[in-house]
Amino acid sequence: MTPRFTFGTAVLYLLSALIVTISVGPFIYMVATSFKTGAALFSPSLWPSDPSWKNYQALFDGAQPFGSHLMNSIMVATVTVGCALLLAVTASYALGRIDFKGKGLLLMAILGVSMFPQVAVLSGMFELIQALGLYNRAIGLVVPYTVFTLPFTVWILTTFMKQLPKELEEAAIMDGCGPLRIIFEVFLPLLWPALVSTALLAFIGSWNEFLFALTFVVEDTQRTVPVGISLISADTAFEIPWGSIMAASVIVTLPLLLMVLVFQKKIVSGLTAGAVKG
Repeated sequence: MTPRFTFGTAVLYLLSALIVTISVGPFIYMVATSFKTGAALFSPSLWPSDPSWKNYQALFDGAQPFGSHLMNSIMVATVTVGCALLLAVTASYALGRIDFKGKGLLLMAILGVSMFPQVAVLSGMFELIQALGLYNRAIGLVVPYTVFTLPFTVWILTTFMKQLPKELEEAAIMDGCGPLRIIFEVFLPLLWPALVSTALLAFIGSWNEFLFALTFVVEDTQRTVPVGISLISADTAFEIPWGSIMAASVIVTLPLLLMVLVFQKKIVSGLTAGAVKG
């Protein structure tokens, strides 16, 4: 029996097509523009008749060290994710599995950190970065990024940690396992969907962050890609290099897109899992 094609179904398909167009359209335009040069940048046609790689070559041959910016972003985002997950896993075990006085207040305080806008803590964070001797160094961005990433990761992992069956923990304690062994050998394999979801969101946040990267790093070779893209137009006095900007945006977007495609099953299960049954 074939399903009936109703008016509601047609509206649903139209809305889905509209959402896909709005979501994917800018990326397709960005990719097409990155292959345009000269007068073709202002052509009404979407895809250039004579595509060129000159915009991508100009990124790495220009005055701005885009390659260094890219490596700095990879390093900062990776270290931030590692630090945030390590701290969040241990904190979520304490908050999710151990009963102690003031736990609810502590959770609210952790959540409250994420409610502060970046501008509100910019001056204090600047003093901290200087005191640690990390000013004007790309690795110094790991400190503010981790601070702003931790509340989300702690809350997500605490929710998952609470849902793990007590029988697993009791059996591990009977076998003589300590807290760290329980976390990393018993619970960690069960938390992979949540870890992948939070790690990807933390990576995206660190990868795209602009304000701290602009404020705490002034050395050109230490900058990250969001600031590097904003400075591409500084190389030209009168003409904005739209082609190079679009090419840089494509390069910055592709790693995130590939990560989502590779880990999409883990992400979906991590965001939708309701409980773990023993």
